[in-house]
This record gives sequence, C-alpha cells and structure tokens, in this order.
Amino acid sequence: MRATWMVRVVTVVVLATVVGGAARADHIRDLQTAAIEANKADFGHWGHDPANYKHWGSHTNRLIPVYTFGTLTPGGSKERLLPVDLRNFNGANSAYGDEAKLKRLYGRVPAHTLNPNAEYLDQTNIYDIQQAAFDSGRKYVFLVIFDGMDWQTTRAAAIHQTQSIAYTSGRGTGLHFQDYTAGGSTQFGFMCTSPHNAGSKSDPDQQTVLNPGGTMFGGYNVEHGGPNPWTPGNDPPYLISKSADKSFLHAYTDSSSAASSMTAGLKTYNDGVNMDYAGQPVRTIAHWAQEQGYSVGTVTSVPISHATPACAYAHNVERDDYQDLTRDMLGLKSIVHSENPLPGLDVVIGAGYGDIRKTDGTEATETEPAKRPAGQNFVPGNAYLTDTDLNAVDVKNGGIYVTAVRTKDVNGSQRLKAAAQAAAASKKRLLGFYGVGKTKHLPFATADGHYDPTIGRAGKDKIGKYEPADLTENPKLTDMASAAIEVLSQNKKGFWLMVESGDVDWANHDNNIDSSIGAVLS
Repeated sequence: MRATWMVRVVTVVVLATVVGGAARADHIRDLQTAAIEANKADFGHWGHDPANYKHWGSHTNRLIPVYTFGTLTPGGSKERLLPVDLRNFNGANSAYGDEAKLKRLYGRVPAHTLNPNAEYLDQTNIYDIQQAAFDSGRKYVFLVIFDGMDWQTTRAAAIHQTQSIAYTSGRGTGLHFQDYTAGGSTQFGFMCTSPHNAGSKSDPDQQTVLNPGGTMFGGYNVEHGGPNPWTPGNDPPYLISKSADKSFLHAYTDSSSAASSMTAGLKTYNDGVNMDYAGQPVRTIAHWAQEQGYSVGTVTSVPISHATPACAYAHNVERDDYQDLTRDMLGLKSIVHSENPLPGLDVVIGAGYGDIRKTDGTEATETEPAKRPAGQNFVPGNAYLTDTDLNAVDVKNGGIYVTAVRTKDVNGSQRLKAAAQAAAASKKRLLGFYGVGKTKHLPFATADGHYDPTIGRAGKDKIGKYEPADLTENPKLTDMASAAIEVLSQNKKGFWLMVESGDVDWANHDNNIDSSIGAVLS
C-alpha cells in the first residue's frame, strides 16, 4: 500500500500569507472580544506593534509553510532525488541562491534578493511539483490551499488544539497535516510568495494592463524579512512594504497573484488571474492535465470564482470580474474567451449563493472615479453566477453539469451528495453553489467548533451571524471535497483537484483569532 500510494498520489498543502496570535478554548471568544475592545492583548497581536492588536490586516511578504505528501525520495536519499522531492527546489537548489534562476523568475534580479544561503523555495515551485508529479506517473494530484494563513496562524491553532506550546520552530505538531506522515513520504518547507509587482492597473472591458510593471517590484531580503517563518528579520515593516529604507521595498502578494504562481508557475501582478505581468493569458496545470485526459476540479468555502479557485482555470486581468471568471470555469463564453470558450472544469463547488447586487463596484465621487471591476457586461443579480449561466449549464436544460444549489429546507450535505452520485452515475460534471448571502461564504466555525463569531477588525456591524437554516442548508468543506472526489474518480486515468479553505484568509484579514483558529480546525 505504501509504495502504491506514493507512486499514485501527490498532495501539496500550502499556506498563503497574513499574521497570527495564540490562545485556548472558548475562552478564545472572550479573549478576541476583549482584544478588539482594548486594541491590545497579552496573548498576541496582528503585526509588529504590541500596543496595537489590529496593526495589520493585509497579506505580507512572510515566508510561508509548505507541506507535501507523496514526495519524499524513498530512503531519504539526497543523491538521486525524485522529481517531486521538495529538495529539488529549496536549500542548495533554491532559486534565491542563483542569479540566473532569479532572473528567469522575476524577469530581472530583484534588488537585495540574491541569497546564497537561502533555504526557501519559491511559490512557483508548487506548480513545478505538480507538473513533476504528473510527469512521473502520479495519478491523483491535490493542491490544498489555506489562503491567508502563515506559520504563526498554524501554531496558534496547534496550541489551541493540544492545549500546549509543543514547538517553537519547524513543521510543528498538533494538527492533522502536521502529524500525518503519508507512509513516510511527507516533507516540510517554506516559500517566498512575493509577486512580480504591485500597483498594476487594468481595464476589464478591454482586458489590458494599463501600466505593466506597476509601481513596486517583488523580491525578498533575508535580513529584513527573516531566514524562515519563525525567525523574525530586523525590519518588521518591510513585510508590508513599509521599510524605512526605500531601497529595500518589495511588493507583497495578494491571493490572485499567489494562486496564479501555484497553478500557472509564473510571477505576476497583484489582481491578475493567470495573466502574465503584461496581461497575456497563461496555461495552468489544470489546463495541461485536462489536455492529457485527466479530470479537473475546484472546491472552496468562499465564492466559487474568488481569486484562489478562479486561478485554477480562468483568465482575467481583474480578479473581481467574478461572473466572467465563473464563465471560464464552466466552459461558457467570457470576456477573454468570447469566441472559443475554455472546455470548463469537471467539478466546480463553492459559495457565493445569495450575494445579490444591482450594480458592480462603486459610484464616482468628487475625488474618486467609478470603479467597475466586472466591466460593462456585469449582469445584475448574483455577483458570481448569473441565472442565465446557471440555467445554461444545468443538465435539465441540455447542459453538462448536474447542479446542486442551496434550497430552502433542503439539507445541503445530503443534496450535494445526491448530486455527486447522480453526476458520477451519468458521467456528467458537477456544479455546487452554496453559501450565506450576507457573508458570501459557507458558515465559518469558531475555535470551539460553534458558529458564533465575535467582533473583529471590521467592527460590530460586520459580525457574521448565522441562522439555523444557514447551517443545515449548506454543506461543509469536507462534504464538498468528498463530492468532488466522487465525480472526479470516475476517470480511471486520474484527476487534479484544488481544495481551498478560504475562511482562514477572511478571519485573518479581520484580525479575529477565534475565527482564525476555528477556520484551521474546521
């Protein structure tokens, strides 16, 4: 079993950036509430200022943990590494220790970035590992993304889970993905996530980048940022591009640039979805796998075409052009693929149900122009999936997707399971569309496993409160993943599947340790 599993399956678990804290039990809810009200806490703080609990609410340029399964060369040999082995990309093989590799990665050698002693890999190497997995005969490849999560967030959840401080460095222990060995084939590392650049502007109607290269280039300086996730650098503001020494400013990523790096293997600008820095579409690992006969799918706890799941497959210069991104994912004509649509994913399951909008973006003010990230073709109604598109893909109307949509008084887990079974039996695709309209996502658990979030950075009026129907009419992320596997596994050649726990990102942006720990554990 061990040898067979290692040959056929590769799983990459990656965490994507923000900040962390620590605590215990549902004591945690009280700690979070008190910390927000006082804007200070003894147990931790978000950012580098201990006197300001909610100092940071953004992504950062921190190095981010990577957990892989099915990748370690048998016997731990260093002489002839398997192509999927993490050691092909970190340590002595890190792109950050090689000037030529850095130039290929960024299109230049970023200032203050070359580091002969770099232990970290690059986020684009996650793509390389997936490609190597398929090339070497792996049958099933999973990309599991905890968006918005870093080493500190992971440790906070592990401390709560074990009720002890079990580690201060390294892989850690206490959470399933930390302790699971996959028959001795697991590895741990950490990666740089800096983008090609920040500050690019785009036109969603013309699908062009207006200022290629933006306003700030990416890169990573080890002295300022730190050599690993648990060792701080000497310049904490550097991590959010606010170093006092302007020559050391490097852009930090957003979710779309980060995900594009992992799915398409390139550095790009913040806000773009599988576009290079100049606005040209690029092929993803899912496109390649589909061309080779594998099935492909995405599962997320946040809206179906939010940045991370969209980057599995879609193309757009603007990450917030949600309806067009969904069209790409479902094989419909879109703003980018207006004549020859993409084939579409075999499974698309996520949230966004109930988010109804009359208009997109913001109106013009005296000082700011109108912002229309979805462009002129935005259709009033659901922000992510229009009624017309939903009806078009439904098998009941001649489409190729068995659909499962949140329905009043219908158990979401059971409904999705039945749809997956029907899709598998009929060899059709599967579309699952759920969520809580006012929050856009699935219900998020808190540290004690309940669904009673408390106040965060956004304030009291932004607390997500769930009705009983929100909990029964929606499946959980585990239900979604199981449904996806049910359908994708009908393909005897194999499949590629992205699973995103997007609630971690939303909790960390909100500086909410109770929701953050709950998101990691749920």
